[in-house]
Amino acid sequence: MQSSFKVVIIFLGIIQWSCAQNTTINIQDFGAVSDGKTLNTTIIQNAIDKVHKADGGKVIIPKGNYVTGSIQLKSNVTLFLEEDAILLGSTNPEDYQEMAFPGRPESPKNDDNSQMALIIAHKANNIKLTGKGKIDGQGLKLALAIDSLHHAGIKIDPNYNYRRHRPNETMRPKLFRFSHCENVDVTNLQVGEAACWGLSFELCKNMIIDNIKVVNRSYWNNDGMDITDCQNVKITNCDINAADDGICLKSYYPGYANDGIFISNCTIRSSASAIKFGSASYGGFKNVTIENINVFDTFRSALAFESVDGAIIENINVNNVVAKNTGNAIFIRLGHRDGEKPGIVKNISIKNIKVEVPFGRPDINYELRGPEVNFFHNPFPASIVGIPENYIENVTLENVEITYPGKSFKGMAYVPLSRLDAVPEEIKGYPEFSMFGELPAWALYVRHAKGLNFKNVTVKLKEDDFRPAFVFDDVKTLNMEAVSISKKDTNQIILNNTENINLDATAKKQVLKI
Repeated sequence: MQSSFKVVIIFLGIIQWSCAQNTTINIQDFGAVSDGKTLNTTIIQNAIDKVHKADGGKVIIPKGNYVTGSIQLKSNVTLFLEEDAILLGSTNPEDYQEMAFPGRPESPKNDDNSQMALIIAHKANNIKLTGKGKIDGQGLKLALAIDSLHHAGIKIDPNYNYRRHRPNETMRPKLFRFSHCENVDVTNLQVGEAACWGLSFELCKNMIIDNIKVVNRSYWNNDGMDITDCQNVKITNCDINAADDGICLKSYYPGYANDGIFISNCTIRSSASAIKFGSASYGGFKNVTIENINVFDTFRSALAFESVDGAIIENINVNNVVAKNTGNAIFIRLGHRDGEKPGIVKNISIKNIKVEVPFGRPDINYELRGPEVNFFHNPFPASIVGIPENYIENVTLENVEITYPGKSFKGMAYVPLSRLDAVPEEIKGYPEFSMFGELPAWALYVRHAKGLNFKNVTVKLKEDDFRPAFVFDDVKTLNMEAVSISKKDTNQIILNNTENINLDATAKKQVLKI
């Protein structure tokens, strides 16, 4: 009887929500001006507030160019952009408000994160942004205006980056900043060109991001999407072109996690990494599925999994990734930069991926290119690296093909196999596939790991490389079956301080134990 009563209550709630969607306001009816110059912030906000107070409905942005500063979405409101409607971010920094977001848990990195955005939502439920229009943050003009205010002494940035000539990211608005929201849909829009991150969501539940085109390459720190400690998130059918990380999962809050994340059928171009976990990694990343992803012209890693602040990364399934002209295939890192103790990285399955790594910069056509490493080096291999006594566990690579450029030269950089301990641990280092400097393998470098399973893994060279393909250092339990190495020399699989190694007959012929 009690169960039936709950069903009735839920059904009535659905009817009430459905009826609430009948309130519709066109912002032009409130006096909005579509000349691309007039500031419409108050008009748009009043429309949102009125629909919210009427228990929900739709705010329509009609055809035209509408300038606005920060607006706040509220529960049960749909922001609908008609075809040829463009919402333009104001280029005046004074038109953006910084939200306090009360109720946020404590985080060691809260101060590193801008709380300003063009569109803000806090503890708002049942919100939608959809239609056929465009949201353009006009980030370059806005960021340069912020920069000018600093140099004029009007609004000083205490953390101004003089080396790179830019205001700190805490001073620059994002495009979206949603916190503690539930039932969020962002669909069918073109968005981007923020002064900082693009779409930023933290501590949200039940989100759908579908059929979004993100072009966010106006300025520094231009991530495409940032998902922080959220639950039940679907990111599908998206096209992302970002000057920083494409889709970045972050964890700022100890005791919280990104949990139940589904990323599928997306195309990503990035001057950093395509899909990345971290570097902020205090809580966790659990139960994540990534499938059917195309990556191209990407400077850093196609796939990067990083726990350096104590986070747990577990139960990650990757399937069907194609990456062309990408600086690195796979980077899996367990470090201890911050947090009370090192985190845990385990149970990662990567299947059916194909990656082509170029010799030169893959992001050369970006206006803002990812910062190059400041030392001479040969092409970097993929890497799976823990720290002493803290192992990365249970990683499966199956049906993987990676093509490398070769062309390495001992005069450029050289770590002989007799000095594997020369590769630094970098326990507290910023996580990046180039963080260890020169590496002694051309295909895959593994250290401090256990429970590795490789099946149908093919690594190829376009030109010769003096290094061996694989180096395993402090590895426990390694299974290699049907591993193909284009370089047919012996000693292509190096084992140092390893135990419980199971290799098929072909792999055994290419092993050197040191």
